[in-house]
Amino acid sequence: MPDMTLQAHGAHHIAPDIHGQNFHAIDHQFQGLMSLYMEPSLRAQMTPHFDRLGALAGNRLDELAQIADKHPPILQPRDRFGRDEDWIDYHPSYREMEKIAFDEFGMHAMSHRAGVLGMTEPAHPLVKYAITYLFVQAEFGLMCPVSVSDTSNFMIKRYGSPALKKLLLDRLLSQDPATMLKGTQFMTEKAGGSDVGAIETEAERIGVGADGIERWSLHGQKWFCSHADADVAVLLARPRGGAPGTRGLGMFAMPRRLEDGSRNRYRIVRLKDKLGTRSMASGEIILDGATAYLVGNVDQGFKQMMEQVNLSRLSHGVRAASMMRRCLNEALAAARGRRAFGKAIAEYPLLRRQLIKIMLPTEQALSMFAFSADAMGKADKGDKDAANLLRILTPVYKFRACRDNIPVASQSLEVRGGIGYIEEWVTARLVRDAQIGTLWEGTSNINALDVVQRAVGKAGGHKTLTATLKAKYEPSDSLPGQYKGLLGATLDRVERFVEAVAANPKHEKRARLAAGALYHATTAALMAWEGATLGAQGGDARRLLLSRLVIEHRLAPQDPLSLTESSWEQEAMDLLLDDAPVPLQKATALLS
Repeated sequence: MPDMTLQAHGAHHIAPDIHGQNFHAIDHQFQGLMSLYMEPSLRAQMTPHFDRLGALAGNRLDELAQIADKHPPILQPRDRFGRDEDWIDYHPSYREMEKIAFDEFGMHAMSHRAGVLGMTEPAHPLVKYAITYLFVQAEFGLMCPVSVSDTSNFMIKRYGSPALKKLLLDRLLSQDPATMLKGTQFMTEKAGGSDVGAIETEAERIGVGADGIERWSLHGQKWFCSHADADVAVLLARPRGGAPGTRGLGMFAMPRRLEDGSRNRYRIVRLKDKLGTRSMASGEIILDGATAYLVGNVDQGFKQMMEQVNLSRLSHGVRAASMMRRCLNEALAAARGRRAFGKAIAEYPLLRRQLIKIMLPTEQALSMFAFSADAMGKADKGDKDAANLLRILTPVYKFRACRDNIPVASQSLEVRGGIGYIEEWVTARLVRDAQIGTLWEGTSNINALDVVQRAVGKAGGHKTLTATLKAKYEPSDSLPGQYKGLLGATLDRVERFVEAVAANPKHEKRARLAAGALYHATTAALMAWEGATLGAQGGDARRLLLSRLVIEHRLAPQDPLSLTESSWEQEAMDLLLDDAPVPLQKATALLS
């Protein structure tokens, strides 16, 4: 018998969301790309972990994230005796998410040592970012503490003295909550956000202790400190008498508690009341002679810290890809489950076009994740071309994917309708959390300038990028020759444009356009190769159709008032909005 309660109250009219599903099992595009980019034995080893995390992300982790967002952390500035023993209270939902990320999956440690998830060596970047991609579909806020712990470990492992590593590293890489130290970075000051050289925090040398560690005393304020109560904060400060600008900055590791267990001389004076990432504590900190350990060369702090920034930028790109995937899946569930005027809204032409506008940047970001992580894996093994490739991919990816995340989230909310604006549904949180990607680790302008002025103008990374992409798709027997020609001509045109922008300071205002063009040309070439390769293996060739959509709608001139329709697009749209795999023959026929 039908449920009369549902009938009476109309709840059956409300479209379902995707809570309760396995986010790995339903993500066939992710699975397909892992089969292309990840070494088969590693993929076989990691797939059960991906599947387990996918189930957690769609169920318990999703529930915890919703609760933690509604119960943000609370700063307790003093204990009952009036001592400045400040601490932060977290809701139990946040602590349980921490256990999943740090204790169970070792997300902070897997890149730095063997043993996490049974791996016999540090995780390949594809593994680390795949875990990130699945986790963030449920919870974005906690990924900041995870990421800054990961990058703090990287900085201390690479630049710390043997004595400093002995003091900190084993605990920073531990998964045991009884011994684990979590890390962070404190960069922003009132005087300096993007302009890091304006930092005012001062460092005064204390000396080298009996343990061989060089200690300094820090004075100043840090204005936006995410993961405010981390056990170790890596930060920049200017040694007294140091040179102005970024050249005079040193890098330091500041413990929350000193070796004798006492609190270090800095205080969290306020937590930020943020638009998004509300589960995670960001605060303002006053340094009043805080003890810190020198990391690396005292005059190389900024250069060293930029390696952390680039790692974080890549992580932001992956997080944007993850949130867009959640947005796309939520939009599809709403469109297929919501009826209006007698049929599912997914059947209406205007809504179908809107779904494609959500899908296209989502799939572009997924391709960039796999390609960038693959390049990082090669660079980590000493491949100089891969390192140069990664140098340009990182800001390009961070720039465009984080910008795309904002309209994708907004459009997903719109598909859900009025209830998507209500905080009981994940779409409202996705819209709020999407905003931060364009701010953390450099605004869109900063990343675009990094692409044009440094990665293109100084390193010539665009040439390495073009050559690498052509080497991928040109040997394919499954791509029509005419389409290979279109891809090559598009890449060459973009290369000439970004060179011209980089060569002339008066074109600086076009830096964002240049960075976006590199992103779109790269993803068009990648998706062509991916779709052709998967299709030739008997799998889904739909990424070929997405590749052509990128070229036509992101890189080709458009008359916004033209009523002319591309005959292939309607058929392509129907194929893309159907879950069935697209055969290679049908996809290649639509490329011409």
